[in-house]
Amino acid sequence: MPDEPDPDSLSPRRKRLLFRAWHRGTKEADLMIGGFVKRNIAGFTDGELDELEAVLELPDVDLADWLSGRRAIPAHVTTPMLERMALECGGTGAGVPPDLR
Repeated sequence: MPDEPDPDSLSPRRKRLLFRAWHRGTKEADLMIGGFVKRNIAGFTDGELDELEAVLELPDVDLADWLSGRRAIPAHVTTPMLERMALECGGTGAGVPPDLR
């Protein structure tokens, strides 16, 4: 798993995306999406950042269902970024802070 970045070392775009990922509106989505982004944001390419921005525009309820595996991701919204997020977030204990596991 990549090292978590020092937020002060991130570009303004990456900081903004990290903030958006942690402030989704539901705690479940915050933990899954925010945790995924925090672990990976420093290594994303510009193209992956574009994909992440598109994913963050999707509704919270749908994202939580897709990422947890409760519902399949519809073909019309499937992207490599969303599939990567679903793979990482769909495991047991995903979204649970490490200090609570």
